[in-house]
Formats: sequence, C-alpha cells, structure tokens
Amino acid sequence: MHALKPWHIAVLVVVLILLFGAKRLPDAARSLGRSLRIIKAETKSLADDDKDLAEKADAQHGRQPYQADPVIEPTSVHQPGYQPPAPDQPQRVRDAN
Repeated sequence: MHALKPWHIAVLVVVLILLFGAKRLPDAARSLGRSLRIIKAETKSLADDDKDLAEKADAQHGRQPYQADPVIEPTSVHQPGYQPPAPDQPQRVRDAN
C-alpha cells in the first residue's frame, strides 16, 4: 500500500530538476556521496577508538586470568623411608617445582 512505485520516482526526479536545474544535480550528488563516505569513515574510527580504549584499560588494570596456587602434596605414608616428624619440629613443605 505504501510502496514506492516507479512513477513516484519519476515525479521526484522532475521536481528536483525543476528546483535545482540539470547542471547542479550532479554536483549535489557528488557532494552527498563525499559526505556519506566521511560519515562512514568517522563512525568506523570511533568504533576502533572504543576498542583501543577498552584494550588499554584492560592492560592498565593488569587483568590476568586467575591462577590458583600450586598444590602442595603432603608426603605419603606409603613412600619408602617415610618418618613422621617429631611433635616439637615444624613440618617442612615440599617445593612443588
């Protein structure tokens, strides 16, 4: 019902030619195209700037994935040569590396 039909376009072209003249229409179309390219480039650069700012903010805060402390396994009772520590001596923790 509200579709744009070919005769609507023809009437629009005739009105534009009458208002602006045939010589000025190509210049107007060129300047409109340039303006659209500039707007497209600026919006793209704004989106890139937002990504760069987000990356810099993450780098400044030093966000690293969480890494748990290495697990220190107690000395097993079943190992050969195991001797339980004396009650008055502190237990030694084995280095996980």
